[in-house]
Amino acid sequence: MSSVSLRLPENLSRRLARLAKRTGRSKTFYMVEALQEHLDDLEDLYLAEQRLIALHEGRSRTYTLEEVTRDLDLED
Repeated sequence: MSSVSLRLPENLSRRLARLAKRTGRSKTFYMVEALQEHLDDLEDLYLAEQRLIALHEGRSRTYTLEEVTRDLDLED
């Protein structure tokens, strides 16, 4: 596992320390948990922004449900 140095605002540091003490877990445990939980969201947001830019620039297009259903031969 790699090591990272992180400067936290004092109020956030106090909250993290209090949570760790109350639960018997380490501060590192909660920092890793928070990163794992939110990194997926940040990656999805970045991808969505890039797709929207491509759409606005004409490098991508949207498809209707009817087009997808027809092209994938999903019609009943």
